[in-house]
Amino acid sequence: MAIRSNIRNVAIVAHVDHGKTTLVNAMLQQSNVFSEREEVPDRVMDSGDIEREKGITILAKNTAIDYNGPAAAELGEKDGIIINVVDTPGHADFGGEVERGISMVDGVVLLVDASEGPLPQTRFVLRKALEAKLPVILAINKTDRPDARISEVVSEATDLLLGLAQDVVEEGIELDLDSLLDLPVIYCAAKAGRASVNQPADGDVPDNDNLEPLFEMIVKNIPAPHYNEDAPLQAHVTNIDASDYLGRLGLVRIYSGELVKGKQYGLSRTDGTIQNFKLTEILRTDGLDRVPAETAGPGDIVAIAGVNDIMIGETIVDPSDPQPLPLIHVDEPAISMTFGTNDSPLAGTEGKDHKLTARMLKDRLDKELIGNVSIQVHDTDRPDVWEVRGRGELALAVLAEEMRREGFELTVGRPQVVTKKEDGKTLEPFEHSTIDVPEEYMGAVTQLMAARKGRMDSMTNHGSGWVRMEFTVPSRGLIGFRTQLLSSTRGTGIASSISAGYDQWAGEIVVRQNGSMVADRQGKASPYAMQKLQARGNFFVQPQSPVYEGQVVGVTGKPGDLDINITLEKHMTNMRSATADVLETLTPPIQMSLEESLDFANDDECVEVTPESIRVRKIILSRDAWYKWHAQQRRQSKQGQ
Repeated sequence: MAIRSNIRNVAIVAHVDHGKTTLVNAMLQQSNVFSEREEVPDRVMDSGDIEREKGITILAKNTAIDYNGPAAAELGEKDGIIINVVDTPGHADFGGEVERGISMVDGVVLLVDASEGPLPQTRFVLRKALEAKLPVILAINKTDRPDARISEVVSEATDLLLGLAQDVVEEGIELDLDSLLDLPVIYCAAKAGRASVNQPADGDVPDNDNLEPLFEMIVKNIPAPHYNEDAPLQAHVTNIDASDYLGRLGLVRIYSGELVKGKQYGLSRTDGTIQNFKLTEILRTDGLDRVPAETAGPGDIVAIAGVNDIMIGETIVDPSDPQPLPLIHVDEPAISMTFGTNDSPLAGTEGKDHKLTARMLKDRLDKELIGNVSIQVHDTDRPDVWEVRGRGELALAVLAEEMRREGFELTVGRPQVVTKKEDGKTLEPFEHSTIDVPEEYMGAVTQLMAARKGRMDSMTNHGSGWVRMEFTVPSRGLIGFRTQLLSSTRGTGIASSISAGYDQWAGEIVVRQNGSMVADRQGKASPYAMQKLQARGNFFVQPQSPVYEGQVVGVTGKPGDLDINITLEKHMTNMRSATADVLETLTPPIQMSLEESLDFANDDECVEVTPESIRVRKIILSRDAWYKWHAQQRRQSKQGQ
């Protein structure tokens, strides 16, 4: 086997908010990717607007670092070593991006927070790395946190690694368990741009003032790409991008053979057919830019142009000897939402050039399937509504938010779980949930979880005033849970979860105790009516904003829906004017984001999403028709009992 000793392909993986993108930022800065006068933004790899707003990575992205340090000189690489770094998401809902990123690399840097330790997504990404037989470097980040507990976290991460390795071996995958015992560990403070192999005291920064030890550890512990010189071309398509000049681009990892610009190659499609094409462009990654190249060889990660409908998972092959690689495996989705056209009375009234039609909506969902391997789109019994399935509600909410910003108007249904039938029994997805809260809120969180059919697996008190509780809970029980957790813990609770497979249906879960205030007619919200009604609950709408029959305009303090006339005006008298309402006495309305609206909506409600507005509404807008439907549902429920 031949070796490309001047290349290293590595993925940075971790739980959400443990500092992956910040570490990549520091690596880019210290490798002179940016000029001295260039202003470098925080988390430069998080290029999307939603990523910057939420502070999380959504899409896996790659960059290339030209390393010329002492470790390169020791290996005799005078021209330096190219380190291709893949920055992956840390949220479980975007696990498909992690699986795709891991398929491109030869090793991973597992980042773990020095205080929080391993969390559910840490388990997920580490298991995926072990299943792919990739070497692991453990990086303990944020050692300068005041509540850091470095030695304990190293021990927890090592125990997790060995436990997962044993599980993987029992599933029939061969691993070198002895090599895992000699786990390389490095200590980082990514924000300060420091790393060291020497363990600092809890709360201190590493004793080295740069990231050179991290670069050296990557060069020495991540194997260089191996390839067979006699093997035919194999280049796996792992991502999709687009260029204004070149059209669709395929991001490929080359395993054997060579790509040459202008030559003819074959594309092994997902259905097994081979399509011949001419390679019109090769683009290498240089820092954050892509630069044209004439050739690319084994181990390279490059973007290629030439096929307008190239898809993730396909393989570029030699037409005379096609040997395609296996398709990228992605775990099945567990959550679904319905995406449909906006059929409310206010559809198309809020702005020009809004995208309203079913054809536009379906084209956009089909486009999402090209670059997002984690979702599925299924037809329903209505021609203008589709069921979209994904890993979690956040991933689907991000898709709806992206479509809203692109000018689409649509209705999005409440998140539902994807069930299975086995031996006549209904199975539903469960999740392992980890919750960190101050000690005084432990009882409140336990009550919340009990109502959602959660079962406590363990509870740990590190002596810092915080308690970590781990539950196994139906995925249904976590829909809308985050909002209630923040309310019950005054904003201090931290929750994260990962799939725990399928189990028997857990029974009915009552998620929301409060009812909806529903407008019974179309018009404008009247300050006078809102003053009279505000004792019954809290409003979602501003005075004088348009409302329609079936729109949820507020939340009541009691269960059950309340039909209200929010458009009632004060009649003129000879004593005072109808416009003399005192607006200052109105309680400010609740402003809900798209995710909060989806969490709030009941099973008979959906969310109207437009570029300007987000409204919760009944699926059946006519109140008379809704009452008939509701009575029918109650009769069917009694008959079922």
